[in-house]
Amino acid sequence: MTNDIIKIENLRRDFKVGSETVHALRGISFSIRAGEFVTIMGTSGSGKSTLLNILGCLDTPTSGDYYLDGIAVRDMGKNDRATLRNRKIGFVFQSYNLLPKTTALENVELPLLYNPAFSSRERREKAMNALNAVGLSDRINHRSNQMSGGQQQRVAIARAIVNDPVILLADEATGNLDTRTSFEILTLFQRLHAEGRTIIFVTHNPEIAQFSSRNIVLRDGHITEDTINQNVASAKEVLDALPKEND
Repeated sequence: MTNDIIKIENLRRDFKVGSETVHALRGISFSIRAGEFVTIMGTSGSGKSTLLNILGCLDTPTSGDYYLDGIAVRDMGKNDRATLRNRKIGFVFQSYNLLPKTTALENVELPLLYNPAFSSRERREKAMNALNAVGLSDRINHRSNQMSGGQQQRVAIARAIVNDPVILLADEATGNLDTRTSFEILTLFQRLHAEGRTIIFVTHNPEIAQFSSRNIVLRDGHITEDTINQNVASAKEVLDALPKEND
């Protein structure tokens, strides 16, 4: 038995641009085990965004195989992929992607609306627990425009974990935040990882790699590095050393 949550085998993704064929991914292979915190890095044009879309079941490869929690994704239809995505993946985006006129609680409940296993009472209870887990139990009735960027990202993380997904997939999740708020969010990700969450953090910022347990680097559709971090830095220690806002 294997405990690989993600298994990628000889993955290729080509795009037609006019008469040209762009080879975004050129036969990459890797696995991610349960409980890893992996950063995936690369500059523009590296294939990072293409890989993110495939990992997130938003796109399918031209060839090769992708297994998510033991399920073969490549040959699934769009509706089945959407169901798999909702059940297995928690997304955290750079721009939060919250519904603007709804409360924090309603935003977090959203993924559960598509899961018939939960009653309305159970949805509310799970959403409350998720908001409590990210330190926002006092903001459940606040709307997006009543919250700071950091608070909105915490709501987004609560929404991502509410369905108990097998992976958290973060796309530049600190990209819109100032330094202090970025480390608050990184501290939260490290805590979720310590609790057993599998996290894939896609970023162009090389500094993020020191806070993850493994780093994969893409360039021109190839994996150029895949390294284990033997000395993971503590985001909380960095956060505690930063000057307070009133200093």
